Amino acid sequence: MLSSSTKGRIIRRSEFTFAAFDWGRVAEPVGPAMGAEKVILTVVEVAPNAVWSLGWAFEEENVVVIFEGSGHGDVTSERTALRRGSALHSPTGRTLQLAADDNGLTAYVWRTKLLGLEPRGASPKTAGALTDSDVQLSSFSGIGEAPAEGDGALMNFVFWPGTGSARLCLHCGVQQPGQTFNVHVHPESEEAFIAFEGEGQLYLHDQWNDVEPGDVLFAPPGVPHGARNPHTGADAAAFTTCGGPTPFDPALYHAAGVSPDVK
Repeated sequence: MLSSSTKGRIIRRSEFTFAAFDWGRVAEPVGPAMGAEKVILTVVEVAPNAVWSLGWAFEEENVVVIFEGSGHGDVTSERTALRRGSALHSPTGRTLQLAADDNGLTAYVWRTKLLGLEPRGASPKTAGALTDSDVQLSSFSGIGEAPAEGDGALMNFVFWPGTGSARLCLHCGVQQPGQTFNVHVHPESEEAFIAFEGEGQLYLHDQWNDVEPGDVLFAPPGVPHGARNPHTGADAAAFTTCGGPTPFDPALYHAAGVSPDVK
C-alpha cells in the first residue's frame, strides 16, 4: 500500500498543530513532515496589532492568501491593505510582512525554493485578490485520468507566469452549485490548495470528500484530485478553493489558451 504522503492527504483545519510566538502562532499542514518536497504551506495567525515578518528570502518565492481578519501587507516597499480574500506574491529577494489591525488576521502562506534555472519575471505582480478575473480557465475538462463530469467550473488566475511568477502560482476555483473542477493530475507538480469558502467536496484517494473552509488538500505528482460543488437548489451557494501546483503546470495555461511563459 502507498504511504499517506505518496497518496496525498486532506488535512482538516481542526487537525492543525500550532506553535506559539509573541506575535501569534503558526502551523505547517503541508511540508517535509508529510513528504512534500516542492512546496510548504503554513498557516500564520497574527494577533491583533501584531506583525509577522519574513526576512530577505533569496531563491525563495512566497504567495499569501488572507483567510480571516484584516490589516496590511508589505512586499519590501510595496504596501497593500488586506482583508479576507486578499493575496500577495513575494518574489525571490523580497521581504514579506503582515501586520494585523484590531481584528487580527489569519493567512495561508505557500513557499517554494527556486532551483536557479527558472526565468524571473521582469516586473512581477505583488498584490491581488481571489476575485481577480482578468485571465480565466472555464469549463475545465481535466488532464487525463478521469472523464469529465457535470458542468465545468471556472478558475481565476491570480498569480501565474503571465504575472511574473517564477515557480509558484495562485489560482481561485469557483464551483457554482452543481459545477465540478474535474479530476486531473500534474505529472511533475505537487498540489496544495484549500477550501476557502462555502460547502463542497475535494477528490482524493479515489473518492469525493466533504470539506469545510480552511481544510487543505495535498496531492503529490501523479495523484488525481479535483473539486466540486454537489449542492443544488435555491439555497445552494458557490464553493471556492484556492492554491495551485508547484511548480506551475503549463497544461493549465494551454487549456486556457494563454502562454505559460514567465513575463
